[in-house]
Amino acid sequence: MKRRHSSRSDRGASAQVVREPTQKPFFGPESPKLDPPERPNIKPWRSVAKAISWRAVGTIDTLILSYLLITYLGPMFGAPVAQADALETASYIAITEVATKLVLYFLHERAWSLTGWGIVFRKDRHRETIRRTSIKTGLWRLIASLDTFALAWFFTGSAATAASIGGLEIFTKLVLYFFHERVWARLPFGLADQRAESTA
Repeated sequence: MKRRHSSRSDRGASAQVVREPTQKPFFGPESPKLDPPERPNIKPWRSVAKAISWRAVGTIDTLILSYLLITYLGPMFGAPVAQADALETASYIAITEVATKLVLYFLHERAWSLTGWGIVFRKDRHRETIRRTSIKTGLWRLIASLDTFALAWFFTGSAATAASIGGLEIFTKLVLYFFHERVWARLPFGLADQRAESTA
């Protein structure tokens, strides 16, 4: 009796295995557009182009701010400067930061290109979210303002004037940088789709 019972249970188990639905093989979507979004491959020349375009905007802003603050705030901090000398000092600050900030900005861009955080796939293109742009803006502003403060202090010899230049440019450049990033977020220049590269 026990043997018959065990053989019946074995048959039931095998029948249960046969009754399980077989899974259909999954070969992926027919169109590459249906694949989940991947981080785009950001080419180095995109970072170079962004660094140059931002440096043009940032240098003009620094030149104007430095000239105005050295001319009008310098005397308040006990450092009166002639108008011609103020323009010369402001030019030194702006020109020197072209070199320092081009390098810093390029490294900043390359570091951000290594992470796919805050990148979404919309309308068949990769886009940066506003949150990613905002955090990039804040981090870059911290790095750049410290650089401006150091350069302004070196050329003016006044920590107070340097602090006023570095402090005021936080506000002007936060706005300028944010819009600069939003413009570049819409440009496909220097972006390569990793899926297209892998299939090529």
